[in-house]
Amino acid sequence: MDGTTAPATTTAVQLRLTRQTPACWRVTIDNPPINVMGPETVRQFQQIIDAIESSEDLKVVVFDSAIDGYFLNHSDFTAKMGDLTSMAPGPTGLPPWPDFLVRLTRAPVVSIALIRGRATGNGSEITLACDMAFASREKAIISQWEVGVGLVAGGGPMARLPRLIGRNRALEVLLTSEDIRGDQAEAYGYINRALPDAELDAFVEALATRIAKFDKWAIAQTKRLVNTSLPPDVELGAGWEACINSLGRTAAQQGIKALMSEGFHQPGDTEERLGFHLGQLPAR
Repeated sequence: MDGTTAPATTTAVQLRLTRQTPACWRVTIDNPPINVMGPETVRQFQQIIDAIESSEDLKVVVFDSAIDGYFLNHSDFTAKMGDLTSMAPGPTGLPPWPDFLVRLTRAPVVSIALIRGRATGNGSEITLACDMAFASREKAIISQWEVGVGLVAGGGPMARLPRLIGRNRALEVLLTSEDIRGDQAEAYGYINRALPDAELDAFVEALATRIAKFDKWAIAQTKRLVNTSLPPDVELGAGWEACINSLGRTAAQQGIKALMSEGFHQPGDTEERLGFHLGQLPAR
């Protein structure tokens, strides 16, 4: 998982961990061609959060992407569902993906999402789990797309979004399944700021470096007290259960099949303009 060390197995490294300094790490999502999230990605996120929690020196971790046009995308619907549902729960008692998200939010370090490209489904969910999020004004697109295809989101946006942007706007995001550009995400409070693309990297680097100079105990205690406003784990667990149940519904299967016939899961217009194409699907 560490960008400086060769993997011990032949499994492709989809998350590259770079220890820039003992106090500041970067996790780069790198699963070409479009950064979909399959069971192996989830396993590697579990390894990442284990490393974050066990580090005594870490203060800041930045999540970014190596794939042009994509931060973190939707789940891999070509993978075997059993490979995901058979994975053991994490330390929180939740299934591995919501477990990772809960642990990231609670970790005594600052997590920052640097969003350039699409943050679709899972990408939106990790954005919501991070402590801060900064996006490219020109290139970022955030989407909770699931209802548009007959699914329920599994990573807790129903629990997190209303507390962050208000109930009405949360319902707009979730029920329209529209693509949200950086400026709108900033205006809604979905992210901290949308910045000109040319300034994004330097801004996040400076912010991460600044925080990484501060005292870890003070960072951790401040975050712990702010976290009293978080939704309870049971709300994220209920969302995951609803998501898994929705995958077997006829409406969802038909919706995914229709999107696949239009080029879903491949580089191209369907993935790049997913919100538009969801609106073109037949009524169900």
